[in-house]
Amino acid sequence: MESDLLNNISNVDFDSDDSIIDPNFNISGCTAASSSSENNDNKPIVIPEIHKEKGYNQTAPTFVRNVMGSSAGAGSGEFHVYRHLRRKEYSRQKNIQAMSIKEQQDLEFKRKLEQNQIIAQERTAKKRAKRLKKKERAAKSFVNKFVGNKMDLDEK
Repeated sequence: MESDLLNNISNVDFDSDDSIIDPNFNISGCTAASSSSENNDNKPIVIPEIHKEKGYNQTAPTFVRNVMGSSAGAGSGEFHVYRHLRRKEYSRQKNIQAMSIKEQQDLEFKRKLEQNQIIAQERTAKKRAKRLKKKERAAKSFVNKFVGNKMDLDEK
């Protein structure tokens, strides 16, 4: 077997333009995979939706009807119900806190944006006034230069 491979390799002319072909290579499978996805125009394209934040109303109810405690007179199954309700209530309170912190941060961010816009407008107005002042001085000196020369000519 090895001698057959060696004979085949030794008979190959590497200087020729013919490429070496592997007989076990399945080219039809490669083209079929690419062409099936390209040619199928009827297949709908799935665009994933943006992840939406869950509010506290979605994760836990705001009003709990079966309020009970882990008292000594309760049955063995009641404790698990109590534990489940307690976990829901803690989750609801945690989400309410997270929402209030987020609202506070949003308000602070908006306030900071407004403050930055006011500062930027003040800077822009100051620079605009400076540019106009410079323009007026340049125009004034230009006028004085020509008016002064004409007066000198008139005097002569």
